[in-house]
Formats: sequence, C-alpha cells, structure tokens
Amino acid sequence: MLRTISACLVLIISVPAIAQTQPSADRAHVQALGGLAIRAHDPSTIMKCGEEFWGFSTGRGIRSFHSHDLLTWEPGPAVFDVAPDWNSQVVPGTRQLSYWAPDVVHVGDRYLLYYSVSVFGKNTSAIALVTNATLDPLDAKFKWQDERVVIKSQASDNFNAIDPCVLLDRDGKLWMSFGSYWSGIKLIELNPETGKRIADDSPMYSLAHAQDIEASCIYRHADDYFLFVNWGLCCHGVSSTYNIRVGRAGKITGPYLDARGKDLMNAGGTLFAETDGAFVGPGHAGFLEKDGKTYVSMHFYDATRGGVGMLAIREVTWDAKGWPVLSK
Repeated sequence: MLRTISACLVLIISVPAIAQTQPSADRAHVQALGGLAIRAHDPSTIMKCGEEFWGFSTGRGIRSFHSHDLLTWEPGPAVFDVAPDWNSQVVPGTRQLSYWAPDVVHVGDRYLLYYSVSVFGKNTSAIALVTNATLDPLDAKFKWQDERVVIKSQASDNFNAIDPCVLLDRDGKLWMSFGSYWSGIKLIELNPETGKRIADDSPMYSLAHAQDIEASCIYRHADDYFLFVNWGLCCHGVSSTYNIRVGRAGKITGPYLDARGKDLMNAGGTLFAETDGAFVGPGHAGFLEKDGKTYVSMHFYDATRGGVGMLAIREVTWDAKGWPVLSK
C-alpha cells in the first residue's frame, strides 16, 4: 500500500500516558526549542502584512493564524467556507473543504496562496491558487479570488501534485517545488504575473528522491540554493518519524548535494532537524528573515500535549562551510 502525504489533516492523537507523565521540564524543553502555543500542521511560510505576521496550515477551508511579535498567536478566519466548484471535478473523491499544506508568497501587489487538493494515499491531486490584495481580514480590500488549478496529477503520473512551496528569486522569477512520495520532489517555473505555470508543457525538474520524501522548501542564502525535504512518516503523533534533510546547489534547478557530496536524487540529504525529546517529528520548513536573522518555521508533534501538531519557530545560523544549523 502506498503511503503518502505530509499534508494530512491535523491529527489530535490522544496518548494519555504520555500527556499525563510528561514533567514540567519537558514543557520547558519544548518551549526552549521554539514550540509556540498554536496548533498547526503543514504550516506555510510566514508572511508579514502590515504590522502582523500571517501563516496558513492544513485544515478545513485552510486555517490561518496571525501574530504581532511571532510569539503570541491567534487563529484567523478560514480561507474558504465553500469549496470551489471545480474541486470534485478535477480531484474526484476529495473530501469537502479538506485542503492541505498551503504556502504563501507576496508578488507585486498580491498575496498568492497555493494549496493542495488530494485524495489521501493517492496521487489524484491538484495544487491550486487563490489570491488576495491583503492578508488582513479587516482591510476593505480583503477578498480571496479563486485562480483554480496550477498543476494536477493522476494515477498515470509518476509524481504527486501536493505540498507546494514557492520562491520568488532575486531576478524576479517565481518557482514552485512540490511532491510527495512517487518519484519525489519536482520543480516548475511560474509566471509572476498570473501565479500559474509559465506553460502547460514547461520543464518539470526532478530535485530529490528517497523512500519516504515530501514537504520540500527551497531557500536562497548568499549565492546558494538550499533544498529542505522531509523524510519519514508524519501524522502519527508521538510515533511520527519525520525529520528534515537539506542539500545545496548553485542553481535552483539543481543538482542538490548534501554535505558529503551525495545527490538528493539518490537519497542524499544532510540532517537538519529531528526529534528532540518532547519535540517530535519536525516537518514542513518555511523561512523568515527578521532584524538581520534567519528563522525557520515548522510543525512538530508535542509530546507534552499528547502528540498534537504545533507551530515552532527557531533561529537558523550558518557554519563555516555555509551549511544551515538549527539553533538550540
């Protein structure tokens, strides 16, 4: 049976023995590792709009959350309260308003929000787009516009069109990495004016492959591109085996090599983040720069809360060889 999808529904797993026996020191340990008191699974890149930071995550209609200081978070409105009419036609069998693993980017005068529509365990999937002039629901300009499908996959394809991550490069080009299981992580170029693929038959690049791989993210630091991917299994609460791996390339299309020189297309990947005590199964990296520092957002399964998926934000530094290091 094919196993897939980092972008599954948020699982609130009841594990009474763990929840009841975790000492307060473990709670402090999770907080020290950047665990924040807001539930989130497959969080998007965190984006600033006005004076607030906004993020989105897997959940009914796409969940949102916001903060003034990156420390105290509040839930915001769902993006959708009614499913677009094309959902059931393009992705037969999908659950109503069940959307996974969004990502958001600011291009020109719009925010582009990409999200996954899929059938669990299958590659009957689509990545779709909605746009908005603002992320602030109190702004008079606030209105999500359905832009429909960006890319889709079906049983005859060897890839899975979920888990989008979008990068606006310094030269103005817009790129989207995506993929889960099957033949691994893919990359396509998008039109920054429309947010859609530059052409239906434009090149699709293969970036990484391993036995259990999904949830990619590309981040540019100095002159290098860093591809972050998840290995392992998500969505099993404290039994999740998710960990984040990274490779580096001189151009966005790769090849991406790990610190040992192994290609990520051949199961290469330097360990970046893993389970640490009550901080279980980190996944779905996104990057934020603030006050001259680099931060990574992710979800993790909080063993002090019985394995609920929570948001974490941790600082990233760079070692002497230019590799990212997750702060403690």
